Amino acid sequence: MRQGRAADDVPLMPLGQSPGNRRELLPKVLWIGVWLVFLSSPVRDLASGHHSTGGTLAGSLGLAAFVGIYLTLVFRNMSRSVLPARLVGALIAVLGALAVLLSLTLGSHWLGLFVYVSVACGATLPQRAPYWTIPLTAGAMTLVGLHVGEDEALDLVILVLLIGFAMTGIRHLVRTTVELRQARATVAQLAANEERLRLARDLHDLLGHSLSLITLKSELAGRMLPAHPDKAAQQVADIEQVSRQALVDVREAVSGYRRPRLADELAGARVALTAAGITVEVPAEPALEGVGEDSESALAWALREAVTNVVRHSGAGRCTVGLVRRQTLDGPVLELSVEDDGSGGPGAAAGNGLTGLTERLEKAGGSLDAGRTRHGFRLVARVPADSPADVGSGA
Repeated sequence: MRQGRAADDVPLMPLGQSPGNRRELLPKVLWIGVWLVFLSSPVRDLASGHHSTGGTLAGSLGLAAFVGIYLTLVFRNMSRSVLPARLVGALIAVLGALAVLLSLTLGSHWLGLFVYVSVACGATLPQRAPYWTIPLTAGAMTLVGLHVGEDEALDLVILVLLIGFAMTGIRHLVRTTVELRQARATVAQLAANEERLRLARDLHDLLGHSLSLITLKSELAGRMLPAHPDKAAQQVADIEQVSRQALVDVREAVSGYRRPRLADELAGARVALTAAGITVEVPAEPALEGVGEDSESALAWALREAVTNVVRHSGAGRCTVGLVRRQTLDGPVLELSVEDDGSGGPGAAAGNGLTGLTERLEKAGGSLDAGRTRHGFRLVARVPADSPADVGSGA
């Protein structure tokens, strides 16, 4: 059981990611070690005894230097500390020189070293350099083969080209994988930020409206309590109902399922404004044929925020809500207007709400205009609409 669990705990090494510990390094080392099979021919040649003691020693040192440089270049792509481009080019040049020298002095068994030169070119050189260095490596091996073993060189030339360009393709695949992984992380971060903004807007709009209504009804209940306890009890019952609905709305908003309906918000606006002692004109239930859910939801949020601002900040005595379809140069739009005669304006606390509304409407393809008029404050929200039928408006 312990052995099985240990095997399950060994982390897989993602493509294009540098190893962070020894366990992650092991698969990379094994993968690179497989390609060292082409060294079997030079090693057998050294062990055959066909060369003098000095030749065998020189060949062993040259082979050790060749393998060391090759592994340095390959591991360079797996390391977080990257070698300079000039140093990479110099090491590949040394690698090629060693392959030529060892093949010319020790025979055709050493032509397989050019395979490693080709792999190093494809795996480490930047941009388009592999597209000419790999054929150059194959050409150099062919020329050397004319002196030490033409048949062996011809057998290896296709292999040198194929493996070199295959490494170039693998390198592009690794780079693409890394870029995709980074892009996926960026998209996830942006999605998380957008979700946080959505929750912030929803909670601001929901709690601002509901708490304002609860505050107003609490004040009314306090004033009615001595002389009209029955009316005060009705206000307390309304407070309980609003509180419960606010709790439901917050839960739905956090869950991401809530889509406010414009008809419900129109009815709620009438109740909230009337409770605040403001004379209100609200259109009848709207006809929303052809209006998408996102557009309707954005208008509903705009109405809720506008009514909350009127109740809390305007000091108005009259508020008019209008809803009408208009034909514009960009196509038909559904326009919601909320206008009051107050002198307080939207207030400092309304800034975040209006900013959130602008973001909601822009996301639905609409726009928001808000500002003071000669007689008070006016907010106009527009969203795209499909059919040009009039849905009515307030006075």
